Amino acid sequence: MLLEVNPRNPEPRKIQRAVDALEQGGIIAYPTDAAYGLGCDLFNRKAIDRLYELKGLDRSRRLSFVCADLSSVARYAVMHDHVFRTLKQHLPGPFTFVLEATREVPKVIQCKRRTVGVRIPDNPVPIALVAALGHPLITTTAARHGAEPLPDPAEIDEEFSGLALVLDGGPGGLAPSSIVDLSRDPPEILPEGAGDVSAFR
Repeated sequence: MLLEVNPRNPEPRKIQRAVDALEQGGIIAYPTDAAYGLGCDLFNRKAIDRLYELKGLDRSRRLSFVCADLSSVARYAVMHDHVFRTLKQHLPGPFTFVLEATREVPKVIQCKRRTVGVRIPDNPVPIALVAALGHPLITTTAARHGAEPLPDPAEIDEEFSGLALVLDGGPGGLAPSSIVDLSRDPPEILPEGAGDVSAFR
């Protein structure tokens, strides 16, 4: 179901409708500062399982999550001084940073190296969702595994028939966020996407 939302000043009642869907175990689509994302509640194991199935994603591929700010990132990721400085410089922005996970992170989204991907998008919609939900939101690009991101919310709604809600904030980007692994020294650039990764080369 499509629900238009103001991408700059998302209406609280529409954000709450999305949060209600998340709390009931639903999967939603929402705009970010890169491609549209698909997401569910970080602490709902069944919803995460359904998200893997919906995308056709192998369980070896780990999902990331959206935090509202750096202080909430610190609850779920180890914030060494250099990590904090890097995140402060580049977030909010179209990056996913791979960091050492704390014990707060559900094992279902950790990899064997006990790392986790973290996002703070430069877009008010996912930030409002996380603030209203009260904890991080799983995020993954709105595309089948191996396919290009879908920029049109109506196409996303049609492609992923199992979604509880699509927050339509207008056309989305054509590239996912850039992924930078800060748990390695030097940092490793994984898939390069919407963010400028020249600072990490």
